Amino acid sequence: MKLYLDCYPCVLRQTLQACRSAGVPEKDRISIMGEVMSLLQEADPSSRPPEIAARMHALIRDLTDCEDPYLELKQTSTKNALSLYPELKRKITKAKNPFDTAVRLSIAGNILDFGIGKDFDLQQVIQRVLTQLYAIDHTLELKDEISNAKTILFLADNAGETVFDRLLIETIDKHVIYAVKDAPILNDATAEDASAAGIDQVAEVISCGARSPGTILNRCSEEFIKIYEHADIIIAKGQGNYEALSEEKKNIFFLLQTKCDVLARDLRVPVGSIVAKWSLV
Repeated sequence: MKLYLDCYPCVLRQTLQACRSAGVPEKDRISIMGEVMSLLQEADPSSRPPEIAARMHALIRDLTDCEDPYLELKQTSTKNALSLYPELKRKITKAKNPFDTAVRLSIAGNILDFGIGKDFDLQQVIQRVLTQLYAIDHTLELKDEISNAKTILFLADNAGETVFDRLLIETIDKHVIYAVKDAPILNDATAEDASAAGIDQVAEVISCGARSPGTILNRCSEEFIKIYEHADIIIAKGQGNYEALSEEKKNIFFLLQTKCDVLARDLRVPVGSIVAKWSLV
């Protein structure tokens, strides 16, 4: 997905949010904001949003020496999601269509996104997504592709959301490779976050080798690229992965909620939609 003008103020908002999370004093935030504004002025308009965000967060790390400003928020998200796990597992078990319910719950977990910066009630989001009509619905194709796949690559998004992904992986009941970020970036899931959610009990957890929101392929490791290239099907969670991979000619299914105007406009759906989009359609 291309960089829209609306992305620029979003980057500045994320900068301020990250500074606050890192405990940066007010006087120092001004100079950091100035540095990020310079970065935006110099940015190539053909860049994708995750590329700009990755540079912004790297700049903040260099200026603050804070490696993981979202650590506590990630831990709290995972703890809260795990408290819901038994109830959500029962919903899937009792559902007429367990696969559909598991996909919907995985999409519901996509609300756990501190890059968007909007308040939400997780229980209300779950109830909404369980009955909401899809704005784009390729779930039947997803089920067919999974049934025929030998290699399933699952691209993680956020910590806490990992618990909802675990429910889907357990329902798939096949060997899944779950790719996380190499190091902390925003509230994206790392290997530690995946382990805390119990993902390592149901999938093979690997690093994509990169530290960026979304899976930016030219930043990923050679080992990950080999897995990516040979995967029969790729399940990509969240906005960052859509922004990074929407133009890729691969067998990718994007599972997400549209939480901002820019993403909604690119997908041509309303804000607040749930989406299961197949890249090959």
